[in-house]
Amino acid sequence: MSAPDAAPYCLIVDDEPRLRQVMVHLMRSDGFQCIEAGNGVEALEQLEKYTVTLVLSDLRMPKMDGFELLRQIRDRFPDVAVVMITAVADVEIAVNCLAIGAADYVIKPYQLEDVRARVAQALEKRRLILENRAYRESLEERVQQQARRLEELFLASVQSLAEALELKDPYTRGHSIRVSQYSSIIARCMGLEGEMLRQIELGGHVHDIGKIGVRETVLNKPDRLTPEEYQHIMTHPVLGWRILAPLLGDTPNALNIVRSHHERYDGRGIPDGLSGDSIPLEARIAAAADAFDAMTSDRPYRASEMTLDLAVAEIRRCSGSQFDPSVVEALIASAERGELQLLPRTGMHPVAAGKV
Repeated sequence: MSAPDAAPYCLIVDDEPRLRQVMVHLMRSDGFQCIEAGNGVEALEQLEKYTVTLVLSDLRMPKMDGFELLRQIRDRFPDVAVVMITAVADVEIAVNCLAIGAADYVIKPYQLEDVRARVAQALEKRRLILENRAYRESLEERVQQQARRLEELFLASVQSLAEALELKDPYTRGHSIRVSQYSSIIARCMGLEGEMLRQIELGGHVHDIGKIGVRETVLNKPDRLTPEEYQHIMTHPVLGWRILAPLLGDTPNALNIVRSHHERYDGRGIPDGLSGDSIPLEARIAAAADAFDAMTSDRPYRASEMTLDLAVAEIRRCSGSQFDPSVVEALIASAERGELQLLPRTGMHPVAAGKV
């Protein structure tokens, strides 16, 4: 342990005290704080206690030799520069040490200036490695910042699409935001979090984008839809999926919501007739959230919206047929705990479970 501005620590590892003292004297004269160890086991104990910059280690020692010590240092203290000290007969072993991470080696009998040169070279190598790592981390941070900026721009593009839809269909205003929030509440109750939760929120926000391709006369019709009009408006999941696929390629769960939020648990939904667990979980969640908001929103052909309790009861009634029972359980639990509450209405949504 050393203060940030203190002299760096050098650990001298040798089973011969006299040779250790020679190295200690040399390294102290070069500005190091020196600590000593008589073998590899003692050296590891010292490394646990001190923040060591440089290790000078003999190869042949009792209990744990320099070769095994080097392996341990590379695994546990990778930022430490290690210079091995070896006899002439051990040169081949010393070269092998380089292969597993030693910065350099010194051959006995050594000249002090040679040791200085090897140490300087080892420290320079360590400096370059640390600087390169810092550069990579800085570069990764810049890449992450750019990725976040790209995501912001992407979301702005999606928001523009949503706003264009709201201009075309005033009853949709606020619906997608509420579906996103309701979906998030249900998903959290089911234990979902992180990236999945983020994509569920995004998918809920853009699930009705495909309605931008639906005729306004159908979107704004005050009466119930004819079978032909129903077929026309229910093209919006696939149309929305096609519009957003190039934009949401990295968020497949959000895309699943766009395409599959009108699938039914009993297999009678659209567009693919999926059933049960073959429907993506995120789409099953959004389907319940979508219907819940539709039932609790005012519409031109109905005098008033349902209360929260009536809507929850209707969702419960459709459990196992239209909705996934596990999703229904989470929706009910969220309502009972007060987490699922009716959100403010900024507009009306004409296409609800009772109408389509």
